[in-house]
Amino acid sequence: MFTLQQIDHVAVTVTDMKKSIAWYQDVLGLERRHEDAWGDYPAMLCAGSTCVALFASGGDELSAKASGFAKGMIRHLAFRTTYADLLEAEKHLHELGISFEFQNHGIAHSIYFADPDGHQLEITTYDLPKAEKPFLA
Repeated sequence: MFTLQQIDHVAVTVTDMKKSIAWYQDVLGLERRHEDAWGDYPAMLCAGSTCVALFASGGDELSAKASGFAKGMIRHLAFRTTYADLLEAEKHLHELGISFEFQNHGIAHSIYFADPDGHQLEITTYDLPKAEKPFLA
């Protein structure tokens, strides 16, 4: 048996590569990587070791039928952060005029918002202030 280490990247189809690259860089502060090796396609944008690979819709991908894979859907993509950084993310999104929804999951707090193509993104933290952590009885 083999062992997986972590998620390397999530592949997301976008309608406008330039707009989406700029959005992921400006809004989430992701760093573009591997452009020297891959050129414009796909665009790999990363935070630490977590990456989002952007693919243009109708691009060079094999069709789902030809590749044998069904077309999928991403429910959401979640980035983990600290509590302080979650508060900073809320402030940053508010300043950019990007609406978001806060959810208290008991053991975690999250904010949800959409990228330009409507993909739902989440920023979450398990690093809650002690008073906000639920009691386990």
